Amino acid sequence: MQRPRRLRKNPVVREMIAETRLAKDMFVYPYFVVPGTNVTKAIDAIPGINHFSTDNLIKDVEKGLRLGVNKIMLFGVGDEKSDDAKSAYDPHSLVPVAVKELKKNFGDDLYIVTDVCVCSYTSHGHCGIMKDDYIQNDLSVELIAKMALNHAEAGADMLAPSDMMDGRVSAIRKKLDGSGFVNTAIMSHATKFASAYYGPFREAADCAPNKGDRKAYQMDFRNGNEALREALLDEAEGADVLMVKPALAYLDVISNLKQNSGLPIACYNVSGEYSMIKAAAEKGWIDEQKVVMETMHAFARAGASIITTYHIRDIVENNWM
Repeated sequence: MQRPRRLRKNPVVREMIAETRLAKDMFVYPYFVVPGTNVTKAIDAIPGINHFSTDNLIKDVEKGLRLGVNKIMLFGVGDEKSDDAKSAYDPHSLVPVAVKELKKNFGDDLYIVTDVCVCSYTSHGHCGIMKDDYIQNDLSVELIAKMALNHAEAGADMLAPSDMMDGRVSAIRKKLDGSGFVNTAIMSHATKFASAYYGPFREAADCAPNKGDRKAYQMDFRNGNEALREALLDEAEGADVLMVKPALAYLDVISNLKQNSGLPIACYNVSGEYSMIKAAAEKGWIDEQKVVMETMHAFARAGASIITTYHIRDIVENNWM
């Protein structure tokens, strides 16, 4: 008779043998920066998350730093939109300006990751240059690499290309290295799926396509082997971290990458995943703390050592961990 329950008898022994543990150092907190001053505006579709102007962003980041939240991911919302997305690589656009101000205030105490994608900067809302109703891969890669360099020049520590164009990691790495930014890291959205879980984010980032969808460049959620192929291609092109996005419905992909790559594996706990928990908790249908922490442990158990999530401020402010 085998009795595994011996090691589940009480909290002391359960803590002693726990296979998966979380630490604050694993988490990255997303922020949305908008034009103006003294702006803090709630995002209805992502409860508890706000649009911040740069001045208020600095204040909120400072609060987070006091709690140990020292890694953030920045998204710009409200720059000029055009067919050629030229504002994406304008040094005076929201993200590079915010990066400079954050670095001026916090230096290396704050690690800044920037989203590198042009969907918020194109008039059509897609993640690249469109011709004949089709996103052109190589023209888009050239644009994305310029955007990445712009963020690196502003002081970003890590760049997170999320467009899913072929060859963009290689193009970014060459652009960075050729300009002297050999220490700027790349966290590739290596397996970003064409997912319905992004709905609230598209409201927050004002980046919903005005026609068609993104299935011609984001991944088919039915394909696990293709996800591994995409990730290993990005590793070969020079990525430093491989990200899976979304996370909750793709634990198998996280696990597969962990087993097949030597790089750190990240996941993005996206807006739809977050907002569903918030909505159910508001109704009293679930215990928010317990569901959030079970979810975070699931990501880590699957193999993620970096977790980008909107939940992290709730976790640290309420001592859930």
